[in-house]
Amino acid sequence: MQQVPDGLLSILVGLLIVVLGVALFLQGLELGIFPIGKNLSNEFARKGSLPWLMAFGFSLGFAAVIAEPALIAVASQAEIISEGRINALTLRILVALSVGSVVALGIVRTVLGQDLHWYMIVGYILVVIVTFFAPEEIVGLAYDSGGVTTNIVTVPLVAALGIGLASSLQGRNALSHGFGLVALAVMVPMISVQLYGIVVYSFGDTGGVENGAAMLGEIDETAIGPSGGGILLGIVAELLAMVRDVLPIIAVVLIFQYLVIRKPIAHFHKVAIGFLLVIVGLYAFVVGLKLGLFPIGERMAEQLIELDGVLFLYLFAFSIGFATTMAEPALIAIGHKAEEAGKGRLNGNVIRILVALGVAVGITVGVHRIIAGDPIHYYIMASYALVILLTWLAPKYIVPLAFDLGGVTTSEVTVPLVTALGIGLATHIEGRNVLIDGFGLIAFASIFPIVTVMLYAIAGELVARRKGVNS
Repeated sequence: MQQVPDGLLSILVGLLIVVLGVALFLQGLELGIFPIGKNLSNEFARKGSLPWLMAFGFSLGFAAVIAEPALIAVASQAEIISEGRINALTLRILVALSVGSVVALGIVRTVLGQDLHWYMIVGYILVVIVTFFAPEEIVGLAYDSGGVTTNIVTVPLVAALGIGLASSLQGRNALSHGFGLVALAVMVPMISVQLYGIVVYSFGDTGGVENGAAMLGEIDETAIGPSGGGILLGIVAELLAMVRDVLPIIAVVLIFQYLVIRKPIAHFHKVAIGFLLVIVGLYAFVVGLKLGLFPIGERMAEQLIELDGVLFLYLFAFSIGFATTMAEPALIAIGHKAEEAGKGRLNGNVIRILVALGVAVGITVGVHRIIAGDPIHYYIMASYALVILLTWLAPKYIVPLAFDLGGVTTSEVTVPLVTALGIGLATHIEGRNVLIDGFGLIAFASIFPIVTVMLYAIAGELVARRKGVNS
């Protein structure tokens, strides 16, 4: 743009706050969330009670999703698109039930020691089939609803539950059987929301989405970017919102710990400090984003759209996808856990770079779709056909981690900025409908990291085989 961005000082301060927030968040995970998840899974494994394990998984998945702010925003958008035909609360309950059920199913898979790739191949074949029949008004939002079910607190806790359970069971591998719960939590809502859309749109007149586009301004802007208002009031409201989002998860943990396992939490003060650090770190992180990344990102997107040619727009989409993913706290945490579980086969920093490249490519492809005005159906179906093929070819140990990493990418950093970019493009490009074309970038940000991680593992296997043959 050849100019100094407005508010440079606030941007720099915001980025420093982001660094502080990430540090506090990661420390909180190590003190509170990872230990409590592992301890709970160990206790349930000792009790040998599969029904209680499934009940805990269901409750954890449901509680984590029902209060998720990004899901609330997506459900509100779905209600607007359908002009009231789809009920926002019904949609949220449907997604929460889907996630709870599938986390319970994932626990059964870990206990039985079954390979994840069959679940994913069958599941994504169903996703592709349902997408073919789903109305275009709901496809992008259905995929986005799958992407936003995995928030910055849920992912580490669910991962800790899976890894802890796999580690405590004889004959189970932490890498092959511990990961995969997040992947299932992302996939199933995509199917259930589209099925709900098919049923809803099959009765009565479908109507138009033009009125919905006019009503889009009624959506709370905090879902897609920074908000205005009184600074002090805003700080208190956002901090309370963070506490509200984490409270259902804490409630589930405490209920199962004290009423089912009937044991006090080991090192309770450390766990409590850990959860507090997670909340404060997450809050500082989001505040830093609003001061630093969001304003410059939105302004640059608007300015680049006005330039002649689309090359810089593609470069911006690629760069912002890569940069936001590298800063994703949940990805940093899962990268460390994958490195520990891989026992020398995986490098956490390499995983982060691969995932960031996947998100960058995915968002660039999604931006191209909006610019070209192509239907999202064909892009999604082709992308998941590639994912299904790679799932068949990839080494089985990498499949659960690859799919989990696809869910990790759509968290508190990526979602708001990517959503703002998609809506901005669809709003400013002539002939685009903001409700049909503006959503779906989150879906692409989820798909392509799976591709890059599995391609990396396939390439690694081929290199290892060649070395073995040559030696």
